Amino acid sequence: MSKKITRRDFIKRGSIGVAAGSALLTSNAASYARIIGSNERLNLAVVGIRGRGRSLIENFAGMKNVRVKTLVDIDENLFADRVKKVEEMAGYKPKTVWDMRKAFDDKEIDAVGIATPNHWHALATIWAAQAGKHVYVEKPSSHNVFEGRKMVEASRKYNVLVQVGFQNRSRVSTNRGIKFMRDGKLGKIYMARGLCFKPRADIGKYPDGPLKPGEKFRMNLETSGYQPPYTEEYLKKVHYEMWLGPAPDRAFNRNRFHYNWHWHWDYGNGDTGNQGPHQFDIARWGLGKDEYPVSVRSYGGYFAYDGAQETPNTQTSIFEYADGCILEFGTRGLFTNPEGVLLPDIQISSTGQISSSTKAKPVTIGNVFLGTEGWMQMDSGGNWQTFFGRNNEPGPTSGDTNDDSYDPMNLAGAGGGGHFNNFIAAVKSGKRSDLTCDIEEGHKSSALPIIANVSYRLKRDLAIDGKNENFGDDKEANAMLTRKYREPYIVPEKV
Repeated sequence: MSKKITRRDFIKRGSIGVAAGSALLTSNAASYARIIGSNERLNLAVVGIRGRGRSLIENFAGMKNVRVKTLVDIDENLFADRVKKVEEMAGYKPKTVWDMRKAFDDKEIDAVGIATPNHWHALATIWAAQAGKHVYVEKPSSHNVFEGRKMVEASRKYNVLVQVGFQNRSRVSTNRGIKFMRDGKLGKIYMARGLCFKPRADIGKYPDGPLKPGEKFRMNLETSGYQPPYTEEYLKKVHYEMWLGPAPDRAFNRNRFHYNWHWHWDYGNGDTGNQGPHQFDIARWGLGKDEYPVSVRSYGGYFAYDGAQETPNTQTSIFEYADGCILEFGTRGLFTNPEGVLLPDIQISSTGQISSSTKAKPVTIGNVFLGTEGWMQMDSGGNWQTFFGRNNEPGPTSGDTNDDSYDPMNLAGAGGGGHFNNFIAAVKSGKRSDLTCDIEEGHKSSALPIIANVSYRLKRDLAIDGKNENFGDDKEANAMLTRKYREPYIVPEKV
């Protein structure tokens, strides 16, 4: 193997006829998912088995009447560990393939879980829908706004269910918090703020190609997990051309691959589009907004480091709705809680005595809702607390409303409250209404961070035409609502 890894090298190692495969998937425009009985075993494929994909495997493999039949990943180095995991959990050995289209062609597979990098979410979902498969896709549902709308259209055209991985939609505690606000207990909610204070390391700079003998590489992770060697021998089992998919043709670089793809615009959406979609979803939900905001301004930068990262590590995005309500999201990638978002309310008396009345642990990843009568903080797990009056007197919390008879979304009857369980229950019932986060809902919440990034990259305010999901007559901004696709991995105008 030569020292320089080229696209041709990867293609020679096993790429199949992409165009032929795509034609096979789309040849039957009238394909529909088969009806699955409530007690019938559901066969599932998981596409993308590293990171979140491992969570999908563990959740689905542990369910009754669900069989993870096929594992799919372009990195064949991952198969042995994941196959062993399924064998340990479920007692059977799943099939492995590196090309997702082979799983979509399998008539025994009823549904697929997609945990690929963001730039593959839409096309993988559309291909699966065209093959009559139901889909669970991780957030954000798409890499750009155009793709998200095409996913909605594919779900409707091929009559398949598509669930987006906004897990809070299936958490009873989160639903109770939303219900508390919807009941007017905080007055009128006029502002929602999502926040993600998650320290990120410098990803550094590395040359294209495999690691040289003795060279080390540290990924931008919060924990010291498995670190792939990325040697020439390792890359022989990586189908890199397929990994690129819709993205531009570029040489392999370890800093644009596993996990670190998040920090490059060709594949990811930064932390605003990584952790952010969860908080955008809850913020929009708490505000009760099904419509788009009318304007956005996003600003920030990449501070302290000099690595190859393209996306910001500090960013603030502010949306305004037609009625004046505000949705704000902030991500801070250098410190856990640099702003002290929920520091105690400091009171200074006439004698100079300082006192504090707020009794709350600061949230570092979560949401804050401001109402005319009080406010609520909610962490990333759906636990919430409320405060009232000028002295922030503590009010009801998620623990105070732990009433099993109160199930605002009928979650117990639609999967028991777990998001993966909800998806399986909805597939078996055949009812889109049973999904707690259908693709239409997931698309709207995913579109907000994507729109914020357009403002950030253009460094200016943008007016939003929500009806048409664009920026009106702003040609420069509208061009960033989609991308130039690399043939033959094209998200079609007509699905």
